[in-house]
This record gives sequence, C-alpha cells and structure tokens, in this order.
Amino acid sequence: MPILVAVAGLAVADESRAGYNRDLFKHWNAGLNPSDGCNTRNEVLIAEAVTAPTVGARCALTGGQWWSYYDDTLVTPANALDIDHMVPLAEAWDSGASAWTAARREAYANDQGQDSSLIAVTAKSNRSKADQDPAQWLPPAADALCRYTSEWLATKLRWGLSIDGAEQSALYRLAAGCQGDEVTYTVAP
Repeated sequence: MPILVAVAGLAVADESRAGYNRDLFKHWNAGLNPSDGCNTRNEVLIAEAVTAPTVGARCALTGGQWWSYYDDTLVTPANALDIDHMVPLAEAWDSGASAWTAARREAYANDQGQDSSLIAVTAKSNRSKADQDPAQWLPPAADALCRYTSEWLATKLRWGLSIDGAEQSALYRLAAGCQGDEVTYTVAP
C-alpha cells in the first residue's frame, strides 16, 4: 500500500507505559528451527549477513560481515551488532501489547515472519534509538529514512499496534518525503 495510506491506516491512541517490564517479552528463544542450536538473535544474524559467518558448535558465529543500514556501516564481528526490534518492546507495550498474552508477546519479540521486524544494526545505533518512536529518533543515515519509515509502519500494521499523535505527525512528515514508496506487510498470526 502507498506509504501515506499506511500512516492513515493506523489507529491513533494515547500511550501508557504502566506495568511495562522488558521481561514480559521473552526474547531470543529457540528461533525458527529449535533443533539447529541457534536462538532467534543468531538466526537473524545468519539471515542478514552480507558475508556469511561460519556457524560452529552451539551456533557460535565467527567471521561474517553485516551492513547496519541505520548508520550505513559495515560491521564485523557479530558481537558488535545488536538485533533491533523495529518497534521497540516498550513502544509495542505502549501501543497495545500490554493487552496481549505472554505467548503473543514472545511471538512479537522473536518475529522472523517479516524481514523488517528484527534488524541487525550497530550496537551504537540501537542503543541510541532505545525505546523511542520516529517522533523522537531517526536513523543517522539520511538514505535510511524512507526504508525505516516503511518498516516501522509495516511492523505497526502487522501487529495491529496504534500510534500516538506526535508519532502520527512525524510519520506523515516522513512519508511525505517518501512519495511512491510502498509498505508491505502480512498480519501476524
């Protein structure tokens, strides 16, 4: 769908951080293939590598190279990367995940059903972003803005999450600069 239509498709609601605890989102579970010894974090790293790492015993990753699009940086080794939840766990909580079951929060925290849900990025950029939405934080690489906006929207739409007024204003402003971009997502199971 066109990016401006995607923004318009999100419900606007007040956000509340009441009761939030990161531990309510069990993450880095056994991943898509529990028998491979790799948790979700390592499965994302393997999938997103621009140069494949060697996968050793108990899914130890050596070598490899990744591109952190937030800051347009090639990164190696794997432990220099964080796996970013496109919509941070706290933001998801604020936007509707507080009403979810524990199982749904775990599915969200480990979502590999849409490539844009979990992204390998530099630890610096992920920690700079923290739990902020696009009204508060944007990737430092100017060329990343349209992709980031589309992926943010896709994640919010996939999981039926709302946006607050400031977030909506920021998304409309960003989307206006990304005319012609499409937002693609599938609804989460």
